[in-house]
Amino acid sequence: MTKYNFLKESKVHLVHGGNRYLLVTGPNVSFSQTFAEDAYEVKTLHDQTKMFQGTSITKANPADFSFTVYLTKEKDETIVKSLLTDYDATEGQTRIKTFDLYIVSSESTFKLNECVLVNGDFNLSKGSATTLNLAGQAQKLERVGNASYSLPHSQVSASSTRTPTLSIIDVEVGGTDVANIISATLSVQNEIEWTPYETLHNSLSVTNASNAMYPSGFTLGRRVVSGNIVQYVTDSTSSAVQSFDTDTTVRVKTIVDGSTFLDANLANCMFTKRANTAEVFTQTFDYRLVGNPANLSTVITY
Repeated sequence: MTKYNFLKESKVHLVHGGNRYLLVTGPNVSFSQTFAEDAYEVKTLHDQTKMFQGTSITKANPADFSFTVYLTKEKDETIVKSLLTDYDATEGQTRIKTFDLYIVSSESTFKLNECVLVNGDFNLSKGSATTLNLAGQAQKLERVGNASYSLPHSQVSASSTRTPTLSIIDVEVGGTDVANIISATLSVQNEIEWTPYETLHNSLSVTNASNAMYPSGFTLGRRVVSGNIVQYVTDSTSSAVQSFDTDTTVRVKTIVDGSTFLDANLANCMFTKRANTAEVFTQTFDYRLVGNPANLSTVITY
């Protein structure tokens, strides 16, 4: 009987620092990698009938992946937040931490080598479970075996329960509470530049995907921490509509069971405000961190 690969039956394992973590993800896991094609003309002066282009495929683009994790009371998913924010201690502030991902379905095991997280969006909407939507890139995607493939390292023990959090949002701008909040977002972006592994000698020996040229490494270009805060325009907030600030503090917290759960304490931020007209008027703070903290993991704590 033919065996198929079903996403809902697949499991995502993350390997970092000699440990393996089984991630509990949302249903929207995706991963892929494309090869770069160079098309060339084959028509010549002496043969004008060759209308179709030839092709050469010798290299792969970086692989892409994405998934969502719920931020739970047990905090078993702390590892992904650390990989999003932390620098690689061996490289100073020039690289962030890397890891490998294994996606195990009922038929195959796929591996993403040398992964790096390029974007993380914290969803802090009122009345919704707090989630972290992650997107990343990797050096290489490959099928390493069937569903019985032996994964490396021992799996870290996980909590027996996973309790999603319905948070109360607490926001301060310039040390003052922002009242009548509807929602808030927090995003971390890591701009990655991959180093192409391209030489004439190697390109001549490429015959298939197994010996194609894959990216050989990456450098960290710049980092962006930003987001927005949406509040109702009321008699107590209307006087501050349409304003901006180039150097202030922004603190976005979620409160769970009376205690701070997620805390983004951002010094040296800019923001602009914009009005939104609908049945009920609102305004949006668009903010961005302009300071340069030495350690982002101490600025965004969880």
